[in-house]
Amino acid sequence: MSAFSRPVLLLLCGLMLLTVCIAVLNTLVPLWLNYQHASVWQVGVVGSSYFTGNLLGTLLAGRLILRQGFNRSYYLAAVLFALATQGLMFSTDLTSWLVWRFVAGVGCSLIWGVVESALLCSGSATHRVQLLAAYMVAYYLGSVVGQIYVGLLPTAVASVVPWMVMLIVFAVLPLLCTRLPRLTQPEHPVHVGKMLRKRSARLGINGCVISGVILGSLYGLMPLYLSHSGTSDADVGYWMALLIGAGIVGQWPVGRMADRYGRLLVLRVLVFAVIVACVALLSVGHLVMAPALFLMGGAGFTLYPVAMSWECEKVCNEELVAMNQSLLLSYTVGSIVGPSVAAALMQTYSDRVLFVLIAAVSLVYEEKRSPPQTVGGINVTLGWLISFCLPPRYCSITLLLPGSGAAWRCESGKRYWLGLTRQGR
Repeated sequence: MSAFSRPVLLLLCGLMLLTVCIAVLNTLVPLWLNYQHASVWQVGVVGSSYFTGNLLGTLLAGRLILRQGFNRSYYLAAVLFALATQGLMFSTDLTSWLVWRFVAGVGCSLIWGVVESALLCSGSATHRVQLLAAYMVAYYLGSVVGQIYVGLLPTAVASVVPWMVMLIVFAVLPLLCTRLPRLTQPEHPVHVGKMLRKRSARLGINGCVISGVILGSLYGLMPLYLSHSGTSDADVGYWMALLIGAGIVGQWPVGRMADRYGRLLVLRVLVFAVIVACVALLSVGHLVMAPALFLMGGAGFTLYPVAMSWECEKVCNEELVAMNQSLLLSYTVGSIVGPSVAAALMQTYSDRVLFVLIAAVSLVYEEKRSPPQTVGGINVTLGWLISFCLPPRYCSITLLLPGSGAAWRCESGKRYWLGLTRQGR
């Protein structure tokens, strides 16, 4: 039986249209504030207001879904988002920007909670992997379309907002043609706090926090960084499209790597790739901008689905909505803290501090995880680096993990796994 039923396909179509609006506004709101001569810290505060709304919406999503069902919750979230988008036309001071972006954050978070929970509850564990991958592709594809819109069409507030409101209305129409299954009330309610306290959930939750810091900072402040560098609005849209497009390209290969080599190892490799991309963006040459942004998008935008799939495999069906809430909550906390801290540092020092912060947070995630097993003092994860640094001939090394069945062997410059059990995935 196919995982992509008619309700699922219609839900993904609606999500894609909504994501176009979200992407356009996330890129243009910092630019609109810049045109109104807002300071960098004010732009960061408005971005944090949006993510604070995400936080509130995440806390409300589970209870709303259980009481109203998926369809009604989706309609309510779309109405909130449409009202907040229309309100931007009447924003004249910082307070009004904060209020409308907060309401938009609540609506967007409710949309994500409804869509993710509906997809996770629509199939078996095998189908969930396919549905989650389709969800991320639809989300990032809508984001790319939104960035292309920014590059091709007028970007004035009065020109953009009416089209965005119209798209939100169109995004509601697919779900008027179908009915998503209603969740049954569990006998023993599962709370988000219980999911957050799970010892086995720490890795996924920490990964979602780091993903929130990275993506929140990139969405909220990357357009401002490019604008201050002399990039036109059209080119800002193209650079953001490249960043998000890399996330689409990375979904399938990263998912396959996670299935083959284990999600723990892939999470660490993705975080290391983010650090490498930040170092490249801090270099003086502009030639590295395109490959560095591609690497940043391919690694940063795939952290969340890998961490999410790791955690959702560990809970039963009755706990899926609560677990999804806890992961969204963790992501939102990172999204709130990231832009605020980054904006303050950029205001005080330089715009380039944005990449220093992202690299530093990623490095902390690498170091604060549970200590990895080593052989002779060599971290087995470093096999990915060692394999590329070995001489081309007459050199071999084998790294073993006692008790886990894992082995990494590099010989004559070749790299391959000898074997890896599923323990610790």
